[in-house]
Amino acid sequence: MYHHVLESRLCAAVAAVVPSVDPAILQVQPASEARFGDYQSNSLMLVAKAARLNPRQLAADVVARLEVSDCCGPVEIAGPGFLNFRLTPRALAGWVEEAASGRADLVPRSGSPRTVVLDFSSPNVAKPMHVGHIRSTGIGDALQRLWRLLGHRVISDNHIGDWGTQFGKLLVGWKELLDRPALERDPIAEMERLYKAVNTQCDADPARLEAARQELVRLQAGDPENLAIWREMIRLSQVQFDTLYGRLGVRFDHTLGESFYNPGLGRVVDELLAAGIARTSDGAVAVFSDRTMPPKEDPFLVSRDGEWVDVPALIRKSDGGFNYMTTDLATVDHRLRTWAPDEILYVVDDRQSGHFRALFHVFARWQPEACRKTRLRHIGFGKILGDDGKPFKTRSGDTVRLADVLDEAEERALQVVTGKRPDLPEAERREIARIVGIGAVKWQDLLPNRQSDYVFSWDKMLALQGNTAPYVQYQYTRAAKVVRDAGEGSGAVPEVVLNEPAELALARHLMNLGYTLEAAAQECRPNYLCNYLHELAGLYSAFYEACPVLKASEPARSTRLALCRLSARVLRLGLETLGIEVTEKM
Repeated sequence: MYHHVLESRLCAAVAAVVPSVDPAILQVQPASEARFGDYQSNSLMLVAKAARLNPRQLAADVVARLEVSDCCGPVEIAGPGFLNFRLTPRALAGWVEEAASGRADLVPRSGSPRTVVLDFSSPNVAKPMHVGHIRSTGIGDALQRLWRLLGHRVISDNHIGDWGTQFGKLLVGWKELLDRPALERDPIAEMERLYKAVNTQCDADPARLEAARQELVRLQAGDPENLAIWREMIRLSQVQFDTLYGRLGVRFDHTLGESFYNPGLGRVVDELLAAGIARTSDGAVAVFSDRTMPPKEDPFLVSRDGEWVDVPALIRKSDGGFNYMTTDLATVDHRLRTWAPDEILYVVDDRQSGHFRALFHVFARWQPEACRKTRLRHIGFGKILGDDGKPFKTRSGDTVRLADVLDEAEERALQVVTGKRPDLPEAERREIARIVGIGAVKWQDLLPNRQSDYVFSWDKMLALQGNTAPYVQYQYTRAAKVVRDAGEGSGAVPEVVLNEPAELALARHLMNLGYTLEAAAQECRPNYLCNYLHELAGLYSAFYEACPVLKASEPARSTRLALCRLSARVLRLGLETLGIEVTEKM
């Protein structure tokens, strides 16, 4: 991984000129364009600004002390102090030899592993998982795979919605309106029907709403009948969750729902009251602004008619009930005491950003020491839209079920596979369609910047050309087939000699895998890896067309075979890190 080598040598050269420099600001990254070389750094401009030096002169002084001649040509100073590094073909070929024979790691393992708690997916009990769950589930799973790959300790926790006011209505429906045969046929649909029916009645009849409230109070007080029904609802919902997570290949270390924290909510409120962080207001308990930050940044204030007005965070309602804020505070507390993480990442819709800002501020006031040790981060994301630019719905305006999306993806992929490979047995075509269809859904979701909304498109998603999973999966099958056809093991690689532009371009890109993985993990942006893999697939395709492999004479044959082997490994590793499977035939 030459960017690490160049970074450490840059640090040494800068330290000789400006001993006070913070090494953290000295960074080397892949060049934005090939004409600038292989790597570049703009860090000297930051150093010069901080030290009040002329950046161009500083760059000249640093380059005079920068020893990289074993792997690079002369370092070029561009503009006001950019450094451009160009690897020698021999250095690049040496890396290909090492990586293809397994002597060099493709993935940089972290020298200082972190403990990270990842909170993602979080569906609600008794409701169908819908198309919107693709986002949190896919992004969260890609992040847990990414962080683990880099050597960090990850604890994934599916914080399911299994407690709260909806259960009062569900209990009324279960006791009075339940259709047992329908429950056995499709439990989620039947529970959804019960909830909708009682919810409509509650809107029209206050007595009905009171009956639902009484059922909820009995549940919260531990009534055996209500607890038994509630547990049955969770069990039936878990069957749905397990089925869908199985299809998506997603696993969690823990599934601690909201109910798990229920016994500790009273203590949270008592501690916040005792510390003077919360106070009683109109019979409820809430946390108000402490006026320590600018009003525009304060999550507990809002501007109305030119004045800043309190919007406190409610932690106990006037009827004694708790809410999301209370549960989330108890959840942070439990995670810190149980796992002592360096970071807690919440992969949740951007529309919840206000809630998380308030949560993090309240927690920092409650446990300031813990917050100095643990970073809390909201990893937000945008919406999935239909062709009309509005949230993706069915024609009748209902939410689209996740199971239906996966079914349709597999069915459409089967039509494409059957058109391309009618010679394959049906079972094999169906397995390829499963891998391609579900991979296409995931890729379409992970490809945009996560904070952007995107339009769900079946046609774009399953296209064999363009920035899609099928295109990248197809290039993997081509590379893997060349390696299989060569019929050789993956032991020592003879000397690699890179001559052709397509060989050099492919080798350079392969070498940037580590940089991409680290950047994607640090910024929690799986789209960096999608774009890297799409570019790799394009470079491999160009190389495949321009450079014969098995019919070439030595040393070109061994060199190109090493590049095919590396390309297949990196494409497979990258796709699996995104939670996407590969297939050997397409």
